[in-house]
Amino acid sequence: MNELLVCQLGTVPYDEALALQEQLREARQAGAIGDVLLLLEHPPVYTRGRRTDDAELPFGEAWYAQRGIEVFEVDRGGRATYHGPGQLVGYPIVAVGPIVDFLRTMEQAIVAALAAEGIAARGAEDRPTGVWVDDRKIASLGIHVSRRVTTHGFAVNVDNDLAPFEWIVPCGLDGVRMTSVAVESRRERGIACFRKRIAFEFAQALGARQRLVSRARLEQALRAASGLGVPQFGAQAPAHPSPELVGS
Repeated sequence: MNELLVCQLGTVPYDEALALQEQLREARQAGAIGDVLLLLEHPPVYTRGRRTDDAELPFGEAWYAQRGIEVFEVDRGGRATYHGPGQLVGYPIVAVGPIVDFLRTMEQAIVAALAAEGIAARGAEDRPTGVWVDDRKIASLGIHVSRRVTTHGFAVNVDNDLAPFEWIVPCGLDGVRMTSVAVESRRERGIACFRKRIAFEFAQALGARQRLVSRARLEQALRAASGLGVPQFGAQAPAHPSPELVGS
């Protein structure tokens, strides 16, 4: 059985997490490491995917900055979304086959983790990509794929403030209602418990065994890979073509 390396990072600035993803993607493409799942939270930030229209952030960057929210342009698919404390963000750095199949795999893992919390959710089906509780969106997905290795990923609202979603057009869906684990379960749930559920269900959905690794261990493997070109964690390089963008 393949391993999924799971690294719990705590709260990480968006640009720092992006740089780490890019390093891991290069190592994964080279076969220097295996599949990785980064689990973390971000300080308040809006991200603009490749298909984001200016109208989706109607108040302008200065207005958002006054409220302590940065805005980043990113290379993932999808539209504008929000990340902040209390929201669980997952960045899989994974070698994939068909892109839509991988999106469904991510949705499946999130739905299973929510079911363990007593929340009946479902994947996209006839809706835009993401995870929904009735007509309310609880998780958003957006990935970038280069040479068949993913960056970016998913975000699940656990007990975060939902108000910042009201200041944009989230995922390009005018009038969409956002929800969270705390709202749907009607009880306060710390993010730590849900993080464990997501890690387990994501590994299950990939047919892999999860292996917890520290950030220090991951960065040590990256240094070894860049300095020596020696495969770490028994990985193999995926053979793949051009970038693809998917998300909502």
